[in-house]
Amino acid sequence: MNTALLPERLKRGTQDLHAEAEQSGVMGELLNGRIGIGAYCALLRNLHCIYAALEPALDAAPAAARVGALSAPALRRSPSLARDLDHLHPGPWQRDFAVEPAALAYVERLREISAAAPQQLAAHAYVRYLGDLHGGQVLQKVVAARFGLQGTEGTRFYQFGPPAEVARLRRVFRAALANLSVTVQGMEELVTEARWGFAMHKALFTELQQRHGGPAPPAG
Repeated sequence: MNTALLPERLKRGTQDLHAEAEQSGVMGELLNGRIGIGAYCALLRNLHCIYAALEPALDAAPAAARVGALSAPALRRSPSLARDLDHLHPGPWQRDFAVEPAALAYVERLREISAAAPQQLAAHAYVRYLGDLHGGQVLQKVVAARFGLQGTEGTRFYQFGPPAEVARLRRVFRAALANLSVTVQGMEELVTEARWGFAMHKALFTELQQRHGGPAPPAG
């Protein structure tokens, strides 16, 4: 099986749900520069919960699954999310912001496939890391402008280094996907899993919007 096709197959097989998720709930408000600080911190809190489950699962996957290369140290987001929350929120964010049902379901799903089908973790690495390496570069500017942030404080989640390093990380990640040993059926299962991941992100963004209300008034 020519797994070099896998990154493109994942992209084509998920682009509709990916686009829907980007415009859903708090993510739509974020992209439009209208999100409030409380809703934004709640978003980061829930993403931290997902990464805190995904990254150890990738580390613990057996070598035969070949997914460890999809979580290189430079890609890790859990520490940067925690630092952003520490900077943006004056209190204990682990207590102050609820983990939404969609995020809890996502974490449970990661635990299930980590035990039963660890190669499926590749779909979730795709959903998160390539999005961070693409759209995240735009979001850094949006977040900094929205909340008047300077330097890297409060936007470390989006920091991967200079543009050349971001491009290199994208290439390395796609190559790691292409190096997975999967059958035609396995490829389609990965697409199905990635579609589930995007659908759950859409649900999460909607839940956060419902909890934190409509768009905030303009800053300043």
